[in-house]
Amino acid sequence: MILRNGPIYTMDPRLPRVAALSIAGGRIAGGVDVREGDADTVGHERVDLDGRCVLPGFTDSHVHFLDWAIERSRLDLGPAESLAEALRAVGAVAAGEGWLLGHGWLAARWPDGSPSAARLDEVTGERPAALWAHDHHTLWVNSAAMVATGVRSPDGIFQEWDAWRFPLPAPAHAEKMRAVRDGMAEANARGVVGVHDKQARGGREIWQRMDADRRLRLRVSMSMPLDSLPAARELELRTGFGSHLLRVGPMKAFMDGTLGSSTAWMLDGSGDQLLSRDELEAGIRAAARAGLGIAVHAIGDGANRSALDAFERTRDAWEDALIRPRIEHAQCLDPADVPRFAELGVIASMQPAMIASDRDVADERWGPRAAEAAFRIADLFDSGAHVIFGSDAPIEPLDPLSSITAAVHRTLDDREAWHPDQRIPVADAVQAHTAAAAFAVGDERWRGCLLPGHAADLVVLDTDVIAHPERLSQAQVVATMLDGRWVHGAPPW
Repeated sequence: MILRNGPIYTMDPRLPRVAALSIAGGRIAGGVDVREGDADTVGHERVDLDGRCVLPGFTDSHVHFLDWAIERSRLDLGPAESLAEALRAVGAVAAGEGWLLGHGWLAARWPDGSPSAARLDEVTGERPAALWAHDHHTLWVNSAAMVATGVRSPDGIFQEWDAWRFPLPAPAHAEKMRAVRDGMAEANARGVVGVHDKQARGGREIWQRMDADRRLRLRVSMSMPLDSLPAARELELRTGFGSHLLRVGPMKAFMDGTLGSSTAWMLDGSGDQLLSRDELEAGIRAAARAGLGIAVHAIGDGANRSALDAFERTRDAWEDALIRPRIEHAQCLDPADVPRFAELGVIASMQPAMIASDRDVADERWGPRAAEAAFRIADLFDSGAHVIFGSDAPIEPLDPLSSITAAVHRTLDDREAWHPDQRIPVADAVQAHTAAAAFAVGDERWRGCLLPGHAADLVVLDTDVIAHPERLSQAQVVATMLDGRWVHGAPPW
């Protein structure tokens, strides 16, 4: 197959753009330059791009895939601008049986009060209801839910471990399988060919079943929670083990909470410390001995410093094990800690779309210091750090174009750019969803770029976003190819 007549960006600085692209089976056979003659002389099937843009397929480097897939069909309170709006939305669907489950509320922008079990009871009655906050670190339940589970709090609000351990009903296996299948199709429609799945519980069996049945339409690196390290070690699992589509990823650890739930661990002592530096050090060493990587959730500047300290003190262990450590979010950083990512070789796994949802929280709750420290994407790039992008779906939409737009323009709506000095070039933002994401899981030699011998994973856009970053917010995915197969929008177009 030959793709031609449109801009094709390889994401490799040695050959950033080619005039045509040759694909043989599941691999890139070559980038054809106009100086080499007419591409019609090569191959059989020819696809006329008609000016459309080709990039390597996107990877979402931080997603809770099963949670996102399931929640796509549940009540979304994200649009609610007030407590009253949220309660009206809940009341509109409160009739019925079984649990009422939803997500997306953000109390920080509500001018008329805070969530409570009593207010939720007013619209739900005796039907158990449980609603995840936008950041999934706070759970709001009604009295019926607390009666049904025997787990109570004075106001129906649970945070961090208490929220995650609340015994919500699990979806049936058939529902999960259907949700993941439909979720893969939606991800492909957004140009996504790979995910780094940070699902805490559940989902790994589904990925394995789909891989075995040849129904997997994504390249998946699946993490495991740090508390499952003894079991993983007993089974002799190692990071990188698996097939060409499904791999064992790193262990996932939590240092703190989030900005939205006021539980991010800051250097001023505020927030929640979920793991001490010593505990993380022990976990890193134990994982490294077993050949397992570590990805650490750290949002506050205190959590990020503690995580960096732990990686520095255990550098001998993870370097010997050839592990690429990463900090998930790296959201608030003290200036002194920014260069440490590059110095230590710690990957910064960031979610630019959160700029739009967290900017008000950062400004209002932590003041100028924390706001200026949040999402220091340009500073990290300038320091030489390895930066990758994801969505943290279901917290933000699984949509790399939205993520790229946020990183380039520092806004996703009609507001002015937030700390515009932290904007980055569009090519850097695309690389963070492609070549850099492949590097993070050790796959940089065979995917992430459109080079001969690399996997034929690509996305076709209707707009040349590299040449015209001002058109990012209007750009649309036309087609997506995984391993040489069209998984969305096969031509002709």
